[in-house]
Amino acid sequence: MKELSISINRDYQAKKPIFLAVLNGSFMFMSDICKEISMDMSISFIKIASYSGLKSDGKVRELIGLDESLKDRDVIIVEDIVDTGVSMAHLLGIINKEEPRSVEVVSLLLKPDALKEPIKVKYIGFEIPDLFVVGYGLDYQGLGRNLKDIYQIVEKN
Repeated sequence: MKELSISINRDYQAKKPIFLAVLNGSFMFMSDICKEISMDMSISFIKIASYSGLKSDGKVRELIGLDESLKDRDVIIVEDIVDTGVSMAHLLGIINKEEPRSVEVVSLLLKPDALKEPIKVKYIGFEIPDLFVVGYGLDYQGLGRNLKDIYQIVEKN
């Protein structure tokens, strides 16, 4: 967390970025990373979904949309996990229509082997294999978000 925050503080030292958290999964990560940001900033939220059970169904649904203009703003998307990249590609399309000055992505977790879209994640906490994980905001059917650490879900046969 500290290393990500140091990089963001350095890269945005003369700017006033807006941190856009992707709900629900990023809420813990967003809270922790924002506590380490030392510049003026604003915070907003968007909610999208593409999961059903353990798999992404590939259909991105926007559940809570943007409620403010991003025109000429420096946007930092805060995501819990980038796996297939389908949701992030969809979100980037929405944000780029708003004509921001810049857009970067910070993600706690990245699954490079699962990517189906060429997504650039500038700030990455950890790269992980293509496994389903819960905890620290990540859930399985709404449960597990409150876990302090991150755990792999193992399916029973």
